[in-house]
Amino acid sequence: MFYGYGFGYLDPTYVLVIIGVVLSLAASASVKMTFSKYSKVRSLSGMTGAEAAERILHSAGIYDVSVQQIAGDLTDHYDPRSKILRLSETVYGRTSVAAIGVAAHECGHAIQHNHGYVPLKLRSAIVPVASFGSNIAWPVIILGIIMGNSMTLINLGIILFSFAVIFQLVTLPVEFNASSRAIRVLDESGILYSEEISHTKKVLGAAALTYVAAAAASILQLLRLVILFGGRNRD
Repeated sequence: MFYGYGFGYLDPTYVLVIIGVVLSLAASASVKMTFSKYSKVRSLSGMTGAEAAERILHSAGIYDVSVQQIAGDLTDHYDPRSKILRLSETVYGRTSVAAIGVAAHECGHAIQHNHGYVPLKLRSAIVPVASFGSNIAWPVIILGIIMGNSMTLINLGIILFSFAVIFQLVTLPVEFNASSRAIRVLDESGILYSEEISHTKKVLGAAALTYVAAAAASILQLLRLVILFGGRNRD
């Protein structure tokens, strides 16, 4: 089925999907392994992730962001809508350099929000469109094929998927900047010492690779769509 559009078993463009999957799996494995390694290294300050987060926020003059625990492993995130910094069970009450580094990274997002960091505002603005595009793109493309290879629908699906790719690309500077802020504030505040900072950089560096891999996978998927349907003009 859909063999003419490269959906058959011998479709060579599947290699792009495979590359994306491999990159994502490798990045995910790397961050889990790195976080696990440095989760065993207790910080000299003895501060927990939650305590470090509150100290960082207050030192930045931010008092309207609450720090809460959330279930899961590496589910940490900052919610700009409710101004809640949610830390996972492996970060909130732990005293490791990995936990403090992740907490500081999420504080970086809160500081970005407080300062009106443009890429963060842009990412927040395109979240609804990107989410909608990611969910509906393939159904629209398949519907276009079913309806006599309608290039109007197929191209619409590709455009919708492009929004998800744009979101991934905008996410990169947001995440890298949050990590840079985290490293700087941990160093300047004395929460972590120099050797501990180097450990934290490895944790945040591994985490950053997951976003790079996600962006690469999205680009490869978009490239596959362009290869499969680009240049066709049937409606």
